[in-house]
This record gives sequence, structure tokens and C-alpha cells, in this order.
Amino acid sequence: MKKSAHNYRLRPKKKLGQHFLTDEAVAENTAQLLSKAQVDAAIEIGPGNGMLTQYLLHMIDHLIAVELDDESIPVLQQRFAQALNLPKQGKSFDIVHKDVLKMDFAMLTQQHGQLAIIGNFPYNISSQIIFKLLDNRESIPFLAGMFQKEVAERIAAKEGSKTYGILSVLTQAFYQVDYEFTVNKEAFYPPPKVTSAVISLQKLNQPLINDNIPLFFQVVKKGFQQRRKTLRNSLKTFNLNDDLKQDDIFAMRPEQLSISQFVELTKKIAHDGN
Repeated sequence: MKKSAHNYRLRPKKKLGQHFLTDEAVAENTAQLLSKAQVDAAIEIGPGNGMLTQYLLHMIDHLIAVELDDESIPVLQQRFAQALNLPKQGKSFDIVHKDVLKMDFAMLTQQHGQLAIIGNFPYNISSQIIFKLLDNRESIPFLAGMFQKEVAERIAAKEGSKTYGILSVLTQAFYQVDYEFTVNKEAFYPPPKVTSAVISLQKLNQPLINDNIPLFFQVVKKGFQQRRKTLRNSLKTFNLNDDLKQDDIFAMRPEQLSISQFVELTKKIAHDGN
């Protein structure tokens, strides 16, 4: 394990879910994933002390580092003063002191074009980052990030798996998910209680669903809220007619359905009574 020789010390804050990456090899391997992205600009979420940032600056022309922690901002400004003050021709680097969940990605897209998202994500908001991605999927064709291993496996899970759920279906309806590599606890300071993993999401050329997308989200979320029940029971609030509920798909539990079957189910519900 190649540890960083830099000493940009920050006090990890539990309320922000901070575990600073200290392994140079993991940072470099994560940054290299940007070579998969067909974009000129990237948003790094939670740069902390800049371990990943140093490699991202070599991988992308326009980098926006978004950090919520007050104490991290001056550390990043000091460490990357040259990149901030002496931008190279055709390149830019900005540090934004803000909650990424409150950022206007549409405005950033107008400024920079299509965006990639990358980072050692705070685990307490990692699922929210995925939902933010899905809400802005038209302008974000790529994501690569560090997640709690359990969450990474959930996002990448296939039907029939115990970890297959809302995140799996909604993400894979629009993105190809690749489980890249596992990261040991010792790669962070302080070491988290859980193992971590890096995954990448590449937007599909053709999403698996094009119509009734808000309804699709509702069906998936409602189905998995009572995952032990059949869909006939978990989707009662849709007030489906009795004939439709006799369809064999309603006798299945949500984890048994492929994403294509969820799309078909959504179509059936959309046309119910028509």
C-alpha cells in the first residue's frame, strides 16, 4: 500500500462522514477511471485534503471540487494554489464551498457541457448522490466513486440477489454499472468500520425506459418498500383493476423482476383502464 508523503492534516468530522483517503495507489486508480468518460469537465465531491484531486487535475481539463467542510477549503486552496492562480490554456480548476446536493447541475452543464462526477463520497449521502445523478442524467453521462462496499454491491446487483433493490433497478435502467475494485479499511484515516469499493456508471446509449419514467420510479420504490410481499399486495395503492391484477407478474416479488420486467410492469399500470 503506497501511503501519501504529504501532511495536509485535517481533523475528520464524524457528522460529515469524513474518512480521508491516504492510499496514493487507490487515488490514482480511481482518477484513471475518468479515461472512460467522454467529457471535458468533472465535479469532484468531497475532495477533503486533495488526495484524489492531485490526480484528477491530470485527467480532466475542467475540474470543480465541491467541499462542504469549512476547514478543508483553505487546505485545498493552499495545496493547489498554483492550479487555482495559474490556470493553463484551455484548463480550469475551481474550489466550491457548498453542499453538492444543493448545487444546480443544469447551470454547470450550460457552462461546461456534459459532466462527470467522481469522488471519495461521504457515505452518509452516497445514496442521495445517486438520486441526484438520476435526476440530472441528461447532463451527466459518467460517475466513478468510492462507496461503502455494501452500497456499491447494491447498486450493481442483479435480480434474484438479496441486495437487489431500488438503487439497482433505477440506476441500471439508465447506466451500465461496473464494480471496479474493493478498498480496504486501512486506505483511510481514520479507518472506517466498513470495507469500501469503487464503482463506475456509464450512461447507456439507449436507456431501458423512455416513457412513463416518473411512474416507473414510483412502481420500483413502492414495490421494494414491502419487498417480502407480492406485487399484487405491495402495489395496492395504485388501485389497479381486478383483471390486471390477475396478470402473472403480480404474483412475483420485486427482487424476482428484471429491469425489463419492471419496465413492462410500468407500461401495464400506465395503460390500466384505457
